[in-house]
Amino acid sequence: VQLQASGGGLVQSGGSLRLSCATSARAFSSMFVGWFRQAPGKEREFVSAIDLSGSSMYYADSVKGRFTISRDNAKNSVDLRMINLKPEDTAVYYCAARFSTYYSVRSSSYNYWGQGTQVTVSS
Repeated sequence: VQLQASGGGLVQSGGSLRLSCATSARAFSSMFVGWFRQAPGKEREFVSAIDLSGSSMYYADSVKGRFTISRDNAKNSVDLRMINLKPEDTAVYYCAARFSTYYSVRSSSYNYWGQGTQVTVSS
């Protein structure tokens, strides 16, 4: 399973971006998908996740109310819409996936990873 993350960029504080995670894997609809991020000098941290059907979404406290995750199984893609971005959101963002119906915030629980996309928020 190969994941392709895109949509990162440079925005000012308060701005918005939409990240996308796409795959050609036919089994995508059987995969729990998450977004993680890693800032320089920091550990990778959970950002958001979405279940197989797209009916349950999970968010880190730091992004609740600002980020929205969604998926389109017909297009094999998961989006992460980010609004009201803050400088502390600056990081490389990774999408990840696992064959499971269970929610997890642990990066070690995800078997497949995209290459990462840089998000930089200037103050």
